[in-house]
Amino acid sequence: MAWSQDEERMLAQIEQHLVDDDPRLVARLESFNERVRRSEARSKGEGGARRRPRRSTVIILISWLLIATLIATLLIMVLRHEAAAAMALAAAF
Repeated sequence: MAWSQDEERMLAQIEQHLVDDDPRLVARLESFNERVRRSEARSKGEGGARRRPRRSTVIILISWLLIATLIATLLIMVLRHEAAAAMALAAAF
């Protein structure tokens, strides 16, 4: 159902009053609308296919895995060294 000219004019006036009263709200709504448009465009363009992760995401993931492996290795080394030192100390007495 189409809007009448009076209804369109009233809506335009309401919109203008909102723009004048709260420009921050207008900026937020425009930002939200832009994100929705981008999201819709992305979902239409994919056709159900999975999106590949970005290169930076993969690099960060690999970095975290390497850091976790290094920490685990160091902890194992320290615990083995402490256990060997405790056994040597016990054997000395």
